Order: sequence, then structure tokens, then C-alpha cells
Amino acid sequence: MLMAHPAVLRNLIEQYETLKVLQAENGREKEVRRRMDDLAYTLCVSTGTRDVDAALIAARHRLPGARPEDDSVLSA
Repeated sequence: MLMAHPAVLRNLIEQYETLKVLQAENGREKEVRRRMDDLAYTLCVSTGTRDVDAALIAARHRLPGARPEDDSVLSA
């Protein structure tokens, strides 16, 4: 399976979470819901999952520094 770059995953997570807040606060729910559905689909495809909650967990897990044994935040 192809893996999305961590920067792409971070961007998708940030967009999804921002829209989730907007949906709760704003009356333009139809537009926001459509974009959230698009982002959820992209996250699922990018992480090889079938629902957005699992996709968000998988995406966060793949970000640098997400795991204690992850040394990706250390310089070479």
C-alpha cells in the first residue's frame, strides 16, 4: 500500500478538525458536511482504513514523533 507523506496527513487532519469545529458553530452545514465527507474519504484512502475515526487515529500514528520509540524528530 502506498503511504501518504506525513505533511499531507497533517494537513488533512487539520482541515478535517477545523471543519468539524465550523460545522458545530456555523449554519452553513451542507457545504461543510460535503467537504468533511471528501476529507474523510481521502483520509481513509490515505491510511487504508474504512471509517474516519480509524483514519484519524492511523494518520496521527504516522506523524513524526507520534510514538515514543519514533526517532524521526531527532536530527541525524
